[in-house]
Amino acid sequence: MSSDFERLVSQANPAAANSSGGRAQPPRRSVENENPFLIDDYDDYDDTPGTDPRFVNRQDHLAGPSVAPYANQKANAAVNPLDEPLTSYDKPNNLGRGPSLRSERSVHGSGQPEGWIFDADQPSHNNSSFNVNGNGSAFAGSRMFNGTLNESSEGLRVGGQQPGKRKLFNFKKTWKWPWEKEKVLVGERLIYLNDEGANAQSGFVSNYLSLLLPRTALMPSLEQFSKYANVFFLFTAFIQQIPGVSPTNPYTTIVPLGIVLLASAIKEVQEDLKRHQSDRELNARRTLVLDPATGTFTERPWRKVRVGDIIRLENNNFIPADLILLASSEPEGLCYIETSNLDGETNLKIKQASPQSSHLTSPSSVLALRGTLRSEHPNSSLYTYEGTLSVQPSPLAGFTSGERQIPIGPDQVLLRGAQIRNTPWLYGLAVFTGHDTKLMRNATAAPIKRTKVERQVNVHILFLFAVLLALSLASTIGSSIRSWFYSSQQWYLLLAQVQSNRASQFVQDILTFIILYNNLIPISLIVTMEVVKFQQAQLINFDLDMYYEKTDTPALCRTSSLVEELGQIEYIFSDKTGTLTCNEMEFKMCSIGGIAYAEVVDESKQEESHGGLWQTFKEMQQTLSADGMISREQAVQREVLREFLSLLAVCHTVIPEVQDDGRIVYQASSPDEAALVAGAELLGYRFHTRKPKSVFVDIDGSTKEFEILNVCEFNSTRKRMSTVVRSPDGKIKLYCKGADTVILERLSPNQPYTDATLVHLEDYATEGLRTLCIASREIPEAEYKEWSAIYDKAAQTINGRGEALDQAAELIEKNMFLLGATAIEDKLQDGVPDTIHTLQMAGIKVWVLTGDRQETAINIG
Repeated sequence: MSSDFERLVSQANPAAANSSGGRAQPPRRSVENENPFLIDDYDDYDDTPGTDPRFVNRQDHLAGPSVAPYANQKANAAVNPLDEPLTSYDKPNNLGRGPSLRSERSVHGSGQPEGWIFDADQPSHNNSSFNVNGNGSAFAGSRMFNGTLNESSEGLRVGGQQPGKRKLFNFKKTWKWPWEKEKVLVGERLIYLNDEGANAQSGFVSNYLSLLLPRTALMPSLEQFSKYANVFFLFTAFIQQIPGVSPTNPYTTIVPLGIVLLASAIKEVQEDLKRHQSDRELNARRTLVLDPATGTFTERPWRKVRVGDIIRLENNNFIPADLILLASSEPEGLCYIETSNLDGETNLKIKQASPQSSHLTSPSSVLALRGTLRSEHPNSSLYTYEGTLSVQPSPLAGFTSGERQIPIGPDQVLLRGAQIRNTPWLYGLAVFTGHDTKLMRNATAAPIKRTKVERQVNVHILFLFAVLLALSLASTIGSSIRSWFYSSQQWYLLLAQVQSNRASQFVQDILTFIILYNNLIPISLIVTMEVVKFQQAQLINFDLDMYYEKTDTPALCRTSSLVEELGQIEYIFSDKTGTLTCNEMEFKMCSIGGIAYAEVVDESKQEESHGGLWQTFKEMQQTLSADGMISREQAVQREVLREFLSLLAVCHTVIPEVQDDGRIVYQASSPDEAALVAGAELLGYRFHTRKPKSVFVDIDGSTKEFEILNVCEFNSTRKRMSTVVRSPDGKIKLYCKGADTVILERLSPNQPYTDATLVHLEDYATEGLRTLCIASREIPEAEYKEWSAIYDKAAQTINGRGEALDQAAELIEKNMFLLGATAIEDKLQDGVPDTIHTLQMAGIKVWVLTGDRQETAINIG
């Protein structure tokens, strides 16, 4: 790095000037003569057990002959009280922990583990927060998983079930009535590894799914009574059954109403039967589950998958339950999933097993796992998860010494409904099943939809009913006057003999007149509306203007209940990415050091190009490869270019896949990231290999290694991603990319390129391009060591890990130096402009929901 560029960065970031005061790091070793695909930098993990103060007073009976592996263990070693003696690993038949081994669990002298609740009248006195390091306090809990142990914590109330025969299945009610409130669970869920009996006692729901609520049997036509006319006819039918009230036949109203409701019920039954058939097909799907008795994977229906089962999935398989990814056939435990059934996104998502479990690639190794998974309770958040896998020593599983605490986050969670892609096989631990899965937690019962016409009809029905009551009341008053005051004059009617109780007679007369005047609200009105709706639905199905010839797809009206709403639509809300666009990103332009670069500069910008504001990618390459005497401005610009391109090639989570022809295909969780890495490759910085703690980039014909120290991942709240790396020259740097609103407010003062970059961002957004700001910072060694300790503590937090990591990232993402911005094109789908124009001509207002700049959405319209 030239002295001019260092001086420029130090002026903008005073903290960077102090980095030279400490001892410089030695340069990284050269890898030019080595094949990076064969480099193995897999670091050994520390097997030293931490100290848990809860287990300091462990009883001496652990040193008995049945627990020989613990004979030489210190008294305060962090040993899981649930762990059994590991003397049976040389006996394959005893690998599974069955019910008969229940008495072999090591407990405290009191007969129960500390902090566990065996009786509702015996509260726990252990209020300490668990910390995997054994010192300090844990981070504050999140709102979903606060770490509190109480009576509602699943898996902790061991004594909740009376002794007796263990049930491998717990068929409890998995649905709830509409008026039932959701039970809020606090604390944590405890799952045992390879222990079916212990998991069966915890009361986890089965994996049987039924989207068919008990509506057909109990509420066949409840939706029909949202129409006030049917309520009125039902009321009329009831009062017709009262003896001496109805002047007509008792079945005059109830029979036509029954026919209408029966027709509606038959329609609903047909729809429910289709749902039931879909449920049966879904529950009958087969998957491979590890059988502890045989040590092999056997096929089992989805409905028989249980919490704690270890499942093997193969390419293109659907995920039967929410799983924790343990290992896969890919290097470093990677796998690719498609979540189009969950969020509609068709691009592949990358999931990665924890490096501490990615070596479990055989059935015998996963069968030898012993320990527990402390997990959050089921919730509806698709993008968060907090848990800790506690693994006991097991030579067959590759854990040789001490209890291992493995943090589990969203990157290790495979959600039900997703599909495995481009991965031959993987192993997963079932953590949520059935209606506890995140997919079903987000599934809600379909609401009763009423069209505007139905609401207007209901209002008119109420008005007519008020008129009917007024007529009935007036007629009853007239009839009472005649009966009470003129009965003697009309002696031949025998009215005086009939009257016994004037009050009851008055009420009966009102009901009688309601029955006589009930034709004021015709029952044929509802039937006529249903017939018209059905005919309109058929017209939609046969409409040739809505036939798509390329895919032979006609219009299909799935319900006739809402057809009249089509002509009353006033607003359309649409997502942009993947809906209006093809979701295929391409790197188009970038702004680096106040200069805009593009593949081809438009003629309208040629005048600006002569002034140095716009240049082509070819001119950028010439600046990077310039030799000999260059000006001071060119030297500074070259250093900024190198820093910018290094950031694009390093700050990401992309996985390179080498094809048979040697071509590299980038697999990314977001197409934006793949486009940025491809743009860096286009400009001469070719990323080609990723290791657990380093990435390799070809720069000017030589391979450079960047050590990945920490990754602060992107989320919708942060709107940015940061990577802390050690560059080949030994310096620690922070690379950050994100939305302009969050990057600009975290820059240091005296930025030289901010104004020019903002102008270019405006131009890119006007052209409909997706923009990101790029910034970096050099971190002194002492500052990084202090921050790294905070970050590691946040990463080990059990409760509120996501919030803790975000807070730790805020401490380092400051005083950054703005390098420039990128512009990515997401092409519109065919016919989008014409469709929007047609909708606007019809008077329909179109709103586009996008996370891009406002100018980008305006450009689409």
